[in-house]
Amino acid sequence: MRVLVVDDDVHLVGALKRGLEAEGFAVDAALDGVEAEWLATENPYDAIVLDIMLPGLTGYELCQRLREAGNWTPIFMLTAKVGSNDEARALDTGADDFLSKPFSYVVLVARLRALLRRGGHERPAVLVAGDLQLDPALHTVARGEAPIPLTPRQFSLLEFLMRRPGEVISKTEILEHVWDFAFEGDPNIVEVYIRQLRQRVDEPFGRKSLQTVRLVGYRLDAGGG
Repeated sequence: MRVLVVDDDVHLVGALKRGLEAEGFAVDAALDGVEAEWLATENPYDAIVLDIMLPGLTGYELCQRLREAGNWTPIFMLTAKVGSNDEARALDTGADDFLSKPFSYVVLVARLRALLRRGGHERPAVLVAGDLQLDPALHTVARGEAPIPLTPRQFSLLEFLMRRPGEVISKTEILEHVWDFAFEGDPNIVEVYIRQLRQRVDEPFGRKSLQTVRLVGYRLDAGGG
């Protein structure tokens, strides 16, 4: 298995390279995002171990560029930054797993092997249904070239539906994923937000992508309406 390790810490890169090679991996290394992009574009890696804070291109930028170019090599992100927002941003830009520094080398290898077992498959960074596009990383929505402003909750609801295009999703499931398990308000809030979304993403464009399946739930037309 061939792995690309990307970090601007020379000592860490050296340690990871020696350790992974002892585990039987073939390892290439890069100390900045620009070199890493060139290596990842020119070589068929089985996985990329990628730091976030890099000179040239950040790990976020590199990950997003690779995904936009159709490169689905599994990416394991490393960072000294701690916090759920950083983890969420890493995953939104197309990373497959995430580990904060300082980390256990044994855990890194185990999770890297698990990542390799899953292999690379398409995980689009931008969700698309017809001409309706949603970018989780940039937090933008558009119909064709027309941007559509949404509130955070409207955005979360649309993202949830777009991640499961064509599926009928119950009101209960929407409440659990877009609100939370402990939500005790009026469940009809879902209908309110569906109506708001229709007024933003469908009606101005003459579309009917957000569909109600009577007594069952809601569905987003995979073709965008």
